[in-house]
Amino acid sequence: MTENQEGTIKLGQFLKWQGLVQTGGEAKIRIQGGEVLVNGTLETRRGRKLVRGDRVTLDGRTYDVKL
Repeated sequence: MTENQEGTIKLGQFLKWQGLVQTGGEAKIRIQGGEVLVNGTLETRRGRKLVRGDRVTLDGRTYDVKL
């Protein structure tokens, strides 16, 4: 997992790490296409920093961020 000293991971990296997308390009398309929610809110920035406890929803399934 790619985690920095602040205990965060970027949304695009999280999607790849969880195996929800195959490539960074796919993550970009799905995020910017309005397919991803963070904590119940539409998120279109793949660089959005996630922290422990955030919830990411894609394809109707929700994933907890546990760093």
